[in-house]
Amino acid sequence: MSVYRVYFKWKGKEISLSAKELDLTHPYFVSIKDLVFDNSSKLIINPSEDEIRKTFQKSKHLMIPFQAVILIEELKNDEKNHVVPFNLIEDSMKQKK
Repeated sequence: MSVYRVYFKWKGKEISLSAKELDLTHPYFVSIKDLVFDNSSKLIINPSEDEIRKTFQKSKHLMIPFQAVILIEELKNDEKNHVVPFNLIEDSMKQKK
């Protein structure tokens, strides 16, 4: 069984959600069902992931406009995301100047 990761813009932020079901048959929306969240207990909590979980965890079905969708990935069920994005302190200092 595949898991789909959908990247989209929402409230000015880029969000990624994983789901078991994806439907592209609606003319203007991407339909996402059976959202998948990493429920493993962690010592360090990523605030952005925690905000996404709190916002969408109770949702059964999402309809995202095609214009907001950036990328859709199909992953094997056993694949894990091993890359964690982070900002270097040097980069954030350059942006402030």
